[in-house]
Amino acid sequence: MKVKRLFGTDMRQAIRRVREELGPEAVILSNRRVNGGVEILAALEFDAAMLEQAEEPSPEAPPAAAAPADPGVRPELWSREAPSVGEESENEKLLAEMRREIGYLRGVLETELSTLARREMERRNPERLEVLRRFRELGVEERLARRLADQVEEQSDAEHAWWQALGLLARALPIAEDDILGRGGCVALVGPTGVGKTTTIAKLAARYILRHGRRHVALVSTDGYRVAAHDQLQTYGTLLGVPVYVAEGGEQLRNVLEDLEERHLVLVDTAGMGQRDRRLEEQFRLLRQGSPRLRSYLVMSANTDGSTLAEIAATFRRARVDGAILTKIDEAVSLGGALSALVGSGLPLAYLSDGQRVPEDLHPPRAHTLVSRAVALARQTAEEGGAAGAAAMNTGSNAHAHV
Repeated sequence: MKVKRLFGTDMRQAIRRVREELGPEAVILSNRRVNGGVEILAALEFDAAMLEQAEEPSPEAPPAAAAPADPGVRPELWSREAPSVGEESENEKLLAEMRREIGYLRGVLETELSTLARREMERRNPERLEVLRRFRELGVEERLARRLADQVEEQSDAEHAWWQALGLLARALPIAEDDILGRGGCVALVGPTGVGKTTTIAKLAARYILRHGRRHVALVSTDGYRVAAHDQLQTYGTLLGVPVYVAEGGEQLRNVLEDLEERHLVLVDTAGMGQRDRRLEEQFRLLRQGSPRLRSYLVMSANTDGSTLAEIAATFRRARVDGAILTKIDEAVSLGGALSALVGSGLPLAYLSDGQRVPEDLHPPRAHTLVSRAVALARQTAEEGGAAGAAAMNTGSNAHAHV
């Protein structure tokens, strides 16, 4: 064990010298006031049996103070001299600082080791590295990409590894077995403003009418915040020939749904609320009060960025929605974020919407088809980006030529 006696004008300076000369793993065996400052006896590889040897160079040191009550403080860090209240507070701050530094260094070391291990794995398995690169191009969230890449069996070439990874992504996508149109009942669509809830309701209603007739369908609006929302739903109701009702509270909604109990499909349009809206819990309380048989589906727009979609899906999942509907696929430049949000939240996907036409642009999801569409969209985006870059270079060259 390396034992060293160090001096400082005050406790802070003395402990700083301990860190500089012995490192952050050093332990303090004793400290005492001396002329001109503080003397600290510190050591590396502390051994209780060595403490007695350490005391021999400083026989004038007073006996050890009683052990502090805090079980989180290691015994070897206890002071050999009972400090004053001010000194004790200062010592605690310094020790806390030392612990934070040690924790930070440990985190840096673990990160570096993890990076080295990953690089070594990528060196030995270049196919995995190519899979990760392609997932990034697809817009798939990094943790999901790594998890899927780790499941890819060793392949003879990168292309086989990529197709296997896409298959794993498709199998990871949760697809709803509960078909809204097949099961019917009371269904509410929830989600942020502008994701297409009202238009999706019109598409569902129109599809159901084509199969079963309009007398079995009714529409309900609970959006008490926007007059335009009632007007839009009323317009769809008029075009489809189905009644539209307004419920501005839990009791009204319950009464309306009881009156419509004989209808095979009742679709409820709700106010648009984002994942951070304080009124969100109030909205779900209203829906719960409306009917115990009311099922809720989260409507998400595919043209929203991936991190926001993940937050939206996680928040509404906690609110116990039954599934998800993905809209505006035709407006998205990437589908990787949407796929990642669905896999991460575990929300089963019930329908896809890729346009404004009622009811044509509404489809039941097929996992492999959706993944293939994501790949095609990524390829298209890359090609358009390359073409735009080439055009910009040509424009620059022509401009230079004319100078």
